[in-house]
Amino acid sequence: MWYDYRMFAVAEEVLDLCRSVGHEATVFAVLADGLRNGPGDPALLHEAVAAAGDLSAPHAHLEAWRDVYRAFGAKPQRTPSSAEALRKRAAKGDIPSVNRIVDAYNAVSIRFAVPIGGEDRAALVGTERLVRAAGDEPFDTVKDGDPVTETPEPGEVVWRDDVAVTCRRWNWRQGRRTALTEATTSAVFLLEGLDIDLQPATDLLVALLDADAVTIERLA
Repeated sequence: MWYDYRMFAVAEEVLDLCRSVGHEATVFAVLADGLRNGPGDPALLHEAVAAAGDLSAPHAHLEAWRDVYRAFGAKPQRTPSSAEALRKRAAKGDIPSVNRIVDAYNAVSIRFAVPIGGEDRAALVGTERLVRAAGDEPFDTVKDGDPVTETPEPGEVVWRDDVAVTCRRWNWRQGRRTALTEATTSAVFLLEGLDIDLQPATDLLVALLDADAVTIERLA
């Protein structure tokens, strides 16, 4: 399968926001086709925790994400980046095992302190893009166990496609519509970094995926 990378975009205003607080953002898209999913792999997550070192210690990359979150009006102490939230859970021994695909990218996120999101490409509509929200875009999520539709704050950094927001506060919470499931066979994994080299994390993720074809594209 050939991928049209115009289906993914990063707005310059998001990159400028990062630069305004002294950081350079990098975004890699890993496109995997012919994915084979399966039961979760807790051992993979435990290995990632062991390789990550002291998960409770301050981490420069996570501090950079806190800077960017504050720049678009989020409160990282309440809604941290996905990598920070995952590592906090892992530090407490609360390591969620979901399925083989989700465990793979969570393991990479824990090990490298890199936010990673996974989207089912069959559920995406049009161009998936990283933008600052107008504030009226729908976002499907769950609250108190029930499906709800929210909207982001104006100016909030979000991932969205032609239908709705797919992830709020850049990489804080993903929506339900494009979530990876046992039936997912084609996915995009979005790795996001500030002032770091994403290649080691990307290479490990590719090695962990069981897929017929994997392509890497740098979006920013």
